[in-house]
Amino acid sequence: MTTLRDFALNAKAWPFEEARKLVKRFEKRPPEKGYVLFETGYGPSGLPHIGTFGEVARTTMIRHAFETISDIPTKLLCFSDDLDGMRKVPDNVPQPEMLRENLQRPLTSVPDPFGEYESFGHHNNAMLRRFLDTFGFEYEFASATDYYKSGRFDEILLRAAEKYDDIMAIMLPSLREERQKTYSCFLPISPTSGRVLYVPMKEVNAKDGTITFEGEDGRDMTLPVTGGNVKLQWKPDFGARWAALGVDFEMYGKDHASNTPIYDGICKVLGGTPPEHYIYELFLDENGEKISKSKGNGLTIDEWLTYASTESLGYFMYQKPRTAKRLFFDVIPRAVDEYHQQLRAYETQDEAKQIENPVWHIHSGNPPQSDLAVTFAMLLNLASAASARDKDVLWGFIRRYAPEASPETHPGLDAAAGHAVRYFEDRVAPFKRYRLPDAKERAALADLRGRLAAHEGARDAETLQDIVFAVGNEHAFEPLRDWFKAIYEVLLGAEQGPRFGGFVAIYGVDETIALIDRALEGALVDGPA
Repeated sequence: MTTLRDFALNAKAWPFEEARKLVKRFEKRPPEKGYVLFETGYGPSGLPHIGTFGEVARTTMIRHAFETISDIPTKLLCFSDDLDGMRKVPDNVPQPEMLRENLQRPLTSVPDPFGEYESFGHHNNAMLRRFLDTFGFEYEFASATDYYKSGRFDEILLRAAEKYDDIMAIMLPSLREERQKTYSCFLPISPTSGRVLYVPMKEVNAKDGTITFEGEDGRDMTLPVTGGNVKLQWKPDFGARWAALGVDFEMYGKDHASNTPIYDGICKVLGGTPPEHYIYELFLDENGEKISKSKGNGLTIDEWLTYASTESLGYFMYQKPRTAKRLFFDVIPRAVDEYHQQLRAYETQDEAKQIENPVWHIHSGNPPQSDLAVTFAMLLNLASAASARDKDVLWGFIRRYAPEASPETHPGLDAAAGHAVRYFEDRVAPFKRYRLPDAKERAALADLRGRLAAHEGARDAETLQDIVFAVGNEHAFEPLRDWFKAIYEVLLGAEQGPRFGGFVAIYGVDETIALIDRALEGALVDGPA
């Protein structure tokens, strides 16, 4: 009998492809630490963002795929680099002057501008944990400050002192000539100012485990590399952390790809085995430019969740991680509808096909049933045609199409109706542009109006679509899509729209007739009622 594991061992879905690499890694013997360690990194100089979600969500998908084909226990460690010095003041936090006074201090030594936590780093770490908990991720949290100060990294730091020349031999060729003169993989934390110092080393004493450098007062200073007195530069820190913790898997963006040999090389020099990597493509904005937190030219996670469900965002993250994708408002409706298409398909698929379905990976093998009786795109068009400001208006139309549905029995549909109203108000209404029909279009719309008014047969989507098609053909629209384009631009104020027969079935024949009347009168160009 073929089992789920048998199917998974041959599945083409990318989480299984990555999981099988990990299985191969432990073919000869299981990990000495007793579990496979997945890691994600977080820079707490700012709040968690949509990229943080993507990294943890995708890693979780691979982790679950691995657990399906292996009996080795797993852990996911979300590691916060909170001992990093604060290099610039974020734009979106209070008390910028106070923060400016604390530049270059470790984030866990910078006062919290919100006045809620022990430090700015602690504040952002708390936001990360709340963020991850909201989405139900199973993980362990780790703080660089805790790991350095508690001594958990002491052994690897002493080894880094021993292997200092080998580490520098890996690092220096990657740096500009001017930077090479002052670079050290060790960053001392000043005992006087508390700042992270970017200074050259005068001596690295492997025997004593100390470093000597010129302090801020111009005098030589010697510090132990242990106990949180020193941290590693970020590239050596990557490799050292892999070696210290025995990390088996970590993914990161394409902007890190050129550093992979450096990370791996330092990990090996320090006695570790580099993890399996997965390098994903970066997101682009609507103009095809790379998304930048400082530019603010992309979607935030709060913006996505204002207009759609978490699961739709998970679906977007699942799709082709190694292909650059545009991340802007227009992708949300499509992601919602495609996610629900996959949910409906899942119910009809055999087990071999189900584990290839994105929803299996989004929901860790247990996807729910879709209750979206009306597509999100259709909800948007209903909101547009009715100028809806309340989801109850949409429910008036939904009940006509699906009388068995209610907010209580279809909570996903109810949430989608609320999202659609907000999306329409914020992202559609301000950009709607109605136009008057030309003579040919006016005649066709008048004909469509007459046929709908005279129609006494079934009012299902297919029958009504046939009427719309017949009008377009008889009025010689060539190509026929010009007829539908005219309908969308004249009646809905948009360049694209729904399958119009389905729209009429839900919106209502009488309501559609009234909409055509207003369009022919020119009332929509002045602004829909």
